[in-house]
Amino acid sequence: MYIFLIPLLIVILLSVPVAGIIRKHSTGEKAKHALIGNLCTFFAVLLMAVVFPVGNLVSAETAEAVSNVVNNAESFAYLAAALAVGLGSIGCGIAVSAAAPAAIGAVSEDPKVFSKALIFVALGEGVALYGFLIAFLIINKF
Repeated sequence: MYIFLIPLLIVILLSVPVAGIIRKHSTGEKAKHALIGNLCTFFAVLLMAVVFPVGNLVSAETAEAVSNVVNNAESFAYLAAALAVGLGSIGCGIAVSAAAPAAIGAVSEDPKVFSKALIFVALGEGVALYGFLIAFLIINKF
């Protein structure tokens, strides 16, 4: 039961500054400092939970399975695949967020440039596809 309540409590505590911003009780620097303070506290508690585990939340069998996975090269392959997809998607989002509004503005001024504008947006989306392709190749190797 506690395993489900602890993450819920953490999410609630992290959302308190956001609720203040939404309700317009705190704005500007005060809200920024509250949010940064909550995130720093969250990561400090997370680090302490990893360094000093409390209680018997993890059984011996689970700990042994985790140590086998960590010492296995396959786990690093999954990590590499996740990073390829995640970072490729972030790069895609950055590229499309810059190219798509410019393309829409160009098409609204001159509809003849639609195909050229579409190519620039599609090039940005290709980055995510390349990340997925690399992840697919990594996972199929193992």
